[in-house]
Amino acid sequence: MLNLRVLKGSVIAVFAFSVTTGVAASEAEKAFSQELIECAAYYQISSEAIAGMNAPQMQAVGERLKNAKIEAENLAKKYQPQAEVTAAIANAKASQLQSLGGASNLGPLMGKYKGQCQSLLADPQKRLDYWIMATM
Repeated sequence: MLNLRVLKGSVIAVFAFSVTTGVAASEAEKAFSQELIECAAYYQISSEAIAGMNAPQMQAVGERLKNAKIEAENLAKKYQPQAEVTAAIANAKASQLQSLGGASNLGPLMGKYKGQCQSLLADPQKRLDYWIMATM
C-alpha cells in the first residue's frame, strides 16, 4: 500500500515537471526567437546601409551582414510561424530605425546589437539553453 502511494506521488511529480518544462521551453523559445528577430532587423539595416554607401571595399562586409540576417531569420522560423517572423522583423526594423531618429549613423545600433548578435549566431544552442534555464 505504501509503495503504491509512493509510486503515484512519483508519477504525479514527473508529470508536473514535464508540463512545467514544456511551458518553460515555450517561453524560452519565444524569448530566443525575439532576440533572433531583433538581430535579423539589425543585420538588415546594417547591410542596407553598407549597400547604400556604394563603397566596393565594403561589399564583402555587406554580404556577411545580409547572410547573418538570413541565418537569424531562418533560426527564428524554427520557433515561430514564418508570417509572424516576417512581420516581427519588419516591426523591429521600423523600431530600430526610429530609435536612430532618422540619422544615418549606425553607431547606437552597433553598440547595442553587434556583440550580442555575433554571440547569438556563433552558438545559438547556448543562448537557447540560457533562456530555458531563465524561464523555468
